[in-house]
Amino acid sequence: MSTAGLWSASSPALVTGEVGPVVDCDVLIIGTGMGGGTLARALAGSGARILLVEQGGFLPREPQNWSPSDVFERRRYKNAPPWEDRTGRTFTPGVHQYVGGSTKVYGASLPRFREEDFTAVEHWEGTSAAWPFSYADLEPHYAVAEQWYRVHGSPGADPTEPHRSGPYPFPALGHEPYVADLAERLRRQGLHPYPLAMGVDRGEGGACVRCRTCDGFPCLVGAKSDAETCGVRPALEDGRVRLLTGTRVVRLDTDPSGRTVVAARAERGGAPLELRAGTFVVGAGAVESAALLLRSQSAAHPHGLGNSSGLVGRGYMQHNNTALLAVDMRRPNPTWFQKTLAVNDYYRPGRGGPYPLGNIQLLGKLQAAMLKAARPRLPRPLLRTVTAHSVEWWVMSEDLPHDDNRVVLAPSGRIRVHWSPTNTRAHRELVARARRMMRRAGYRFIAADTFGVETNSHQCGTLRAGEDPARSVLDPYCRSHDVRNLFVVDASFLPSSAAMNPALTIAAQAIRVAREGEVLP
Repeated sequence: MSTAGLWSASSPALVTGEVGPVVDCDVLIIGTGMGGGTLARALAGSGARILLVEQGGFLPREPQNWSPSDVFERRRYKNAPPWEDRTGRTFTPGVHQYVGGSTKVYGASLPRFREEDFTAVEHWEGTSAAWPFSYADLEPHYAVAEQWYRVHGSPGADPTEPHRSGPYPFPALGHEPYVADLAERLRRQGLHPYPLAMGVDRGEGGACVRCRTCDGFPCLVGAKSDAETCGVRPALEDGRVRLLTGTRVVRLDTDPSGRTVVAARAERGGAPLELRAGTFVVGAGAVESAALLLRSQSAAHPHGLGNSSGLVGRGYMQHNNTALLAVDMRRPNPTWFQKTLAVNDYYRPGRGGPYPLGNIQLLGKLQAAMLKAARPRLPRPLLRTVTAHSVEWWVMSEDLPHDDNRVVLAPSGRIRVHWSPTNTRAHRELVARARRMMRRAGYRFIAADTFGVETNSHQCGTLRAGEDPARSVLDPYCRSHDVRNLFVVDASFLPSSAAMNPALTIAAQAIRVAREGEVLP
């Protein structure tokens, strides 16, 4: 079948009809999340025929986008098949298979990693691995990613802030009065609360209305800086970039030598589909990408594609995460857009002890239906009273890489994630300091809920990058050590997880790979 029409000037960017059993392109990108979507935008205009493949479709814009009951209680947008934990118990993962991936519902927090995050860092329970490139290597690409993803921030307020070659593209989002008062209460404790770097379309002519349904919700007005809005759609403006939705890639085939991928085997609408390209880029998420390589066994790659090191799937990380709810019944919290404040005083050794502890940042404002999803036995009137007087934090510590934490294929055919949290002492210390911080700020009731393997929105590390092929899967530009035309641009490449939201770092590395990594065939 000829596929030239997919790239003709009159062809729509989204391919919705029949495409035949074989599709040819120059660059195939599997997955449209922060890595794949950003890479597509970075390659647009190159003249190459680029095909994006997404197993889901577009997340619909509909009134339910802003319904806490639909999003949290009824889990309307959680469409991924179940995974298994290390015991074989099935669970619904916290991932979303849509164009834009899980960024469709993320909290839009887009900080840079700190300079020390790229070096080996000692913790109570081990060492955070050094990266094969430095913060300075990534800094110019961070700047581009901030422009593309409309990042709002304010330099100088965060004591851990890394070097910047220029200002933020947009000023920090202002605090609502309740949050501004809380920030002042924290300053009186000697802390340094700072405006959280956020990616939204806010400002003159912007679509953001500072709603209460941003963090954890799809954006009904398209104002969230997700990978569809800021990566995929700008890429599709180039007539040489196309998108196939509803297409699941099941394996990658190589030539007899095993050194070159020649085809991706996929399923679309119940029919098999062969995708041929000069370069294959995987960006399906750290778990799904590792599983795809493990499924792609062959005589040349008996333990999975690109797995001569035996490390494909190993080193899985997802952060140690605790949601902390603080209640002061004397003061109602009328805040609408709450996620504007963070604290990094415990990010480095010093104030928190001899080792790093992590980051504390506000969550979007909790509503009764959201809490009901987690605590179904509690009466709704009580939950409404509590959430009307509460403020919520996300307490995040680094999860250290360990080879026993890994992704495998279970006998059932499902993905199985073996994960036991690491660096837990640091996390307990950070949660204790967050509790103390809020008590000193006047909050009498504080509850904390630490999350397990189901909360894996920060999954990373399963295909780590490095210089040594015996100790890593990818090179510093995310190219497979074993397969010359295979790249992976999602969070799989992270050698360590740091203790910051990883989305901007994934985007910056995708831009670096596109501009310096010789992706084009």
